[in-house]
Amino acid sequence: MRIIKRIIKFFLKIFIIFCFCNVSLYVYCLISPKIDINRNQSYYLYDDNDNLIFNNYSWVSLENISPYIIDATISTEDKHFYQHFGFDYIRICKAIINNISSNSLSEGASTITQQYARNMYLNYDKTWSRKINEAILALRLEAHYSKNEILEGYLNTINYGGVFGIENAAKYYFNKSAKDINLAEAAILAGIPQSPSNYSPFVNYDLSKKRQKIVLNLMYENGKISKNLVDQTYNYEIILNTGDNNNSISSGRLYFKDAVLSELNKIENIPSSILQTGGIKIFTTMNSEAQDILEFAVKKNIKNELQVASIMMNPKNGAVLALIGGKDYNSSQFNRAISAKRQVGSTMKPFLYYSALENGFTSASSFISEKTTFNLSNKKTYSPKNYNDKYANGPLSMGAAIAYSDNVYAVKTHLFLGENNLVSFANRLGIKNKLDAVPSLALGTEEIELNNMITAYSSFANGGKKVNSHFIRKITDSNNNILFEYNEENNVILNESLVFILNEMLTYTYDTAFIDYNYPTLVSLLPKITHRYSIKSGTTDTDMWIMGYNKEVVLGVWTGYDDNRVVTNDDSHIHKDIWIYTMEEYLKNRKCEWYTVPGNVVGVLVNPITGEIADKNIKNSKLFYFLKGTEPTKDDIYDLDSVFKESESNIDKKKN
Repeated sequence: MRIIKRIIKFFLKIFIIFCFCNVSLYVYCLISPKIDINRNQSYYLYDDNDNLIFNNYSWVSLENISPYIIDATISTEDKHFYQHFGFDYIRICKAIINNISSNSLSEGASTITQQYARNMYLNYDKTWSRKINEAILALRLEAHYSKNEILEGYLNTINYGGVFGIENAAKYYFNKSAKDINLAEAAILAGIPQSPSNYSPFVNYDLSKKRQKIVLNLMYENGKISKNLVDQTYNYEIILNTGDNNNSISSGRLYFKDAVLSELNKIENIPSSILQTGGIKIFTTMNSEAQDILEFAVKKNIKNELQVASIMMNPKNGAVLALIGGKDYNSSQFNRAISAKRQVGSTMKPFLYYSALENGFTSASSFISEKTTFNLSNKKTYSPKNYNDKYANGPLSMGAAIAYSDNVYAVKTHLFLGENNLVSFANRLGIKNKLDAVPSLALGTEEIELNNMITAYSSFANGGKKVNSHFIRKITDSNNNILFEYNEENNVILNESLVFILNEMLTYTYDTAFIDYNYPTLVSLLPKITHRYSIKSGTTDTDMWIMGYNKEVVLGVWTGYDDNRVVTNDDSHIHKDIWIYTMEEYLKNRKCEWYTVPGNVVGVLVNPITGEIADKNIKNSKLFYFLKGTEPTKDDIYDLDSVFKESESNIDKKKN
């Protein structure tokens, strides 16, 4: 009996604390400033040709929304909406129990108020701070607004499959105003928000009908319609709008829109409340043609759970022309292009090799490529391996090391220059991530955002200038008064001649002159290539990258899984297919010129594998580029490996 009393007392204390915390939080929200639900806070996004690409919604009052839509939405999303204060604790407990019993997280418990708070005022980052802010904002909405006002706001802002707001959705799917929607149509619409990519009748009509039946049954269970009406309504013929559905926003454009709004929040002298004034016009850098091509390439190639991120940029000014933040915005709003940090693999190597050129290396500088164990400090060792365990087992030029993505050459170069050298150079290119100065950094074991990598590669593409990636060209108010205009910066940070030499070497990744004991890493793309590109791919157990450019554009593509599972062989070509299709399609009607050879750069025929100067007896030769005065001669016997070993020996002596 005492044990029972103790248990009762324990739970009673928990209940009292719970009630106290809820009351305190509600009082705090009540005395907090009122959140502005501005019914006219529409804003407009335009592409780089000033064509409208996004308008967030058309607001309609609750009185002008069909009662069927209201009943269907509440029955489906939050049947206790008019009884709770922002949180449905009964539903939360039920969801916890069901998720534990099913060993999954398939059942959620977000109320209409919580969803509205998230849609209107927060980003989609998967963090606890976002969830806490969502809870507080939900309570603040409940404290300051009536239930009808909250419901009106929710219905006017929810995503109905790339169409935002109930008025836009009604016109898009049924060519009707929201007030004229019937029961059958309302059940279709109310079923979409749970999974817009699956339940849109334009995407999967059969699935949307199954979802409609669920919605109708929920309405029956909540006493909104009779059982007979469920079957009658389900059998009612749905007539979809077959006209021009130009109100739908593609998945890629929604990711681009989020990137624009994220940048907007970071612009100095622009208040965070700017969108609440209504009628704001944001002129973006999006090139609609590039965006369409990139979206098509992704849709064509991504078929399973594999995720994707991609950015195309104008290297001359840093303007982002196209962006993909994931394979489906309706399933996941997390923008992998600007927010995900992933291991970059061998796409890190161009940074290393430019730095090497800057420190006296040439395109012909050679190291011995063989299985190698490096002796590090504190008696540690490091043994990098090449892909497929292939080695030259002899001298290998820098050009060939790039073509084959030789890891041993990269680590030798990295240690030769000093591990801090690569960190400093990456910082110079604009990569501000904290990078550890370790031997594996040369192989891209650090995690960096795609947006940062694209910006860094732009300095190679434009001949050595620093540009800042950006999504916004200009912002005006409803009266066309300019509130913000982007100012381009082009500071020279690299040597144009060395950049040219690196750019040439990055064409070796698909050059048949390097077919020898190994194959160039991207030679499989050669049949599809009609322009010259500098390209580098990168592969880790969990990440697939390809970065490439010419003078016109820089394009980067990443593929992988959100849960960091190992990528399979079937996944290994997808990022390359997306990249080559997008580049070729975008540039097919454009004139592309390759980089001009600088006056202080000369070309010399060499053995492409060893870097030794070519003679008449060599079967295969390749034109390598050098700064004047650094080109090899027949008498050159410069052995970097002996210098490297001598350097290692001196380091060991200092340690001892």
